[in-house]
Amino acid sequence: MSRPVATVSIGTVTVTRPARLTGAALCAALALTAAVWILQDLAVLGSPADLARYWAGDHRFPTRGRTATSPLDPVLLAVYAATAVAALRSRHAAPALAAAGTATLALRLPGLWAAGNGALVTALLELALGAGLVLTAAVGRPADAPHEPPARPRTGPAVTAGILLAAAALLLVLGELYRAGELPLEVTVDRFTGGRSVVAPALAPPPGWLAAIAAGLYGTAAGSCLSRARHARAFGLLAAALLTAAGLGGVARAVRYETLLRLGDLTVPDAAGVLASAFELLAGLTVLVLLAGRDAPAAPPGPHPAAGARPPAPPRPTPPGW
Repeated sequence: MSRPVATVSIGTVTVTRPARLTGAALCAALALTAAVWILQDLAVLGSPADLARYWAGDHRFPTRGRTATSPLDPVLLAVYAATAVAALRSRHAAPALAAAGTATLALRLPGLWAAGNGALVTALLELALGAGLVLTAAVGRPADAPHEPPARPRTGPAVTAGILLAAAALLLVLGELYRAGELPLEVTVDRFTGGRSVVAPALAPPPGWLAAIAAGLYGTAAGSCLSRARHARAFGLLAAALLTAAGLGGVARAVRYETLLRLGDLTVPDAAGVLASAFELLAGLTVLVLLAGRDAPAAPPGPHPAAGARPPAPPRPTPPGW
């Protein structure tokens, strides 16, 4: 007799244990790619402290070459590592594989038209690996596996996380609309396409593109949390990680340039940007804590008829109204 295949669920889709192992391997490859570029930038900047300051927006010290990474890269490295561990340990890691793959495809797509052969090759590799993650979560389904859905998040934490993520998405959209009204049209377009007026690390997506993807992710995760969907934890934690990193970078810049101590001297847009960064940091950390807790207890399964069982035959003679 053959042994049953271990399974994992994503919504109504189950994937086999070999698919889980494949997903973990793809995540490990993505994490390794990010780590190689981070180590290269560490060699360029000279110390971890300088690299952290550079990621936070402090570009006032000389470098020995062009950097390639941005604050997005350590976040994705952590996401890939956590997803690989989840795929190896959890029967319900398919939503995490799908979330990591979708984020990779969305965030690395601009690398196809980025300058530099290294950035282009990396984008092609990561897009292929991200597509592999989505494909693994979607089609690695055994024909005869029973459906065993993951538990839903608890109502209170899920709704609170959904409200915070929705507010973060709204703030991000309002900020981009304000910039679009203040900047020339050419610069606004370059912020989404990575044109000449935008100077960014080689692997970083254009700022407008990143904002649009982040706002979409926050909104999607917020809807999942508010509806207590079974995949809310995976997408919510991914959104919270990006939100926390964005807020941490903004707060670090405000501390570095001492703008937190003189908010009253700033223009309204600049003060609003500092306060928005503080909100992003606090909201991201809060969502991480809320969604890292226990899920709601699963409902007890109802009785299931045995395979091939038929309903009982009507009694003889048949009673009136049967």
